[in-house]
Amino acid sequence: MTSASDRKSLVLLPGFLCDRTVWESQIAALSGVAECTVLDWGTLRSIEAMAEEVLRVAPERFALAGHSMGGRVAFQVYRMAPHRVDRIALLNTGADARAEGEAGAQEERGRRRLLDLARTQGMRAMTRQWLAGMLPPYRMVDVDLVEAITRMFESQSPDLFEIQMHALLARPDAAPVLPTIQCPALVLTGQDDAWSTPLRHEQMAAAIPGCRLLATGLVLVPKCGHMSTMERPVEVSAALRTWLLS
Repeated sequence: MTSASDRKSLVLLPGFLCDRTVWESQIAALSGVAECTVLDWGTLRSIEAMAEEVLRVAPERFALAGHSMGGRVAFQVYRMAPHRVDRIALLNTGADARAEGEAGAQEERGRRRLLDLARTQGMRAMTRQWLAGMLPPYRMVDVDLVEAITRMFESQSPDLFEIQMHALLARPDAAPVLPTIQCPALVLTGQDDAWSTPLRHEQMAAAIPGCRLLATGLVLVPKCGHMSTMERPVEVSAALRTWLLS
């Protein structure tokens, strides 16, 4: 057992409309090696503001893990203060800015359709439609998993949806950050994540020097979609433990 003084300071960044729930399994599994802090985005309106909040509450030196939108915040934290980040884990995420032209407009239309559904039919109805894209079909029959994610999203509001939607649409381009990441880096996604694909993560890992410091710098979790920390908690926690102790 690692002594309390030897435990890593681990800052966990949840994704869009997520909260501590998304990291609960990892907090429990890593309790012997990490002191975990989970950020609450509140009504922060930009990825940059979220990164500033991380740097405000985090210890001087810390390990950093972000899931989905939280991964984009992690890139921004590293951009702003690389000397404070001991190691970085990027889960089910991306480094790209919103595309220009029709592709970017299509992304915004898709997000606004979900927002409209949340406002007219409620967060539960929105979540059920949204999950059809986030989870592979074989995961949608896992009643406990679907209900846990639904309850998490349902605890948020359409107004918060809109705030975080605008933050994501205005996300900074993190591609220039990738080659600057020199600390031990883990890049992880689900083998069946259609939102944040394995190919995207293979490309990010190839561009991050810190991934080459670990034998398992890139992890593709089998039988897993976008919500990896909740879908495959054992596998994700094991990957994070290896990364933390490397």
